[in-house]
Amino acid sequence: MIYNDGFYLLEKIPAVLRARGFRLYLSNGKRLVDLWLNGGAAVLGHTPPNLLRELKNTASRGLYAPYPHFTKDRFLKALSKLFPDRSFRLYAAPPPELTALNNSAEVKLWRPFSEAQDTQILILVLPGIQSWRNGLPMGLCITAVYDEKLLSQLPPDDVLSPVLLAAAVRGVHDIIAAPERTKIKFPRVMKILKQSNWQRQGIYLTLKKETTLEEWETLFHKFLEAGFLLPPSPAYPLILPGELSDGEEAKLASALN
Repeated sequence: MIYNDGFYLLEKIPAVLRARGFRLYLSNGKRLVDLWLNGGAAVLGHTPPNLLRELKNTASRGLYAPYPHFTKDRFLKALSKLFPDRSFRLYAAPPPELTALNNSAEVKLWRPFSEAQDTQILILVLPGIQSWRNGLPMGLCITAVYDEKLLSQLPPDDVLSPVLLAAAVRGVHDIIAAPERTKIKFPRVMKILKQSNWQRQGIYLTLKKETTLEEWETLFHKFLEAGFLLPPSPAYPLILPGELSDGEEAKLASALN
């Protein structure tokens, strides 16, 4: 099923004034635990110190414009540590060729701390600066290609801003250095999941059966009232945060039930 990625549900929440860790602070004074985490691009939280430092240092050198820069080589080297047998294409936005391939079984989305898939093309979600269009990441769209014949079907790399690339390099290294992120520490949530409509794969939760946009909107409001932000579309998994207070864990377990 293809879902609308218009993200209209995000308009249901007040303006976000700031994001800290796994929580969002709203203009009405309330706080939400973020279970969307930008589709996985904020899987380490919204304020990972190493990534913020890289952004600040690169931006302070005036490197906003998409000029050729050695950071690209650093990024490709970092990606090779995650996917040693693949080649890569880097885009500011998904090209039409990739969008077309995305409708085939040859392309899968890979999110941090999920198992590498035996698929010809992986579209990578990484900590850093990414947004979304039609289910594909923008800002920095990274493809990891196993088959060289498929690689030839894709256009050459875009020239990207070193600010984007510096954040992405740091994001890859932070993923590699943070295996503890996959350790689940929420016993009440884990207990509820055994008897709920949700299924778990690591830190990601999805519903056991397909749901309509109308049903998802009902769930979105239910979680919102409990203090949690769900993904704006059922096409995205719910992501367990890196931390919860006892009260937040109890409310999340209740919402999942």
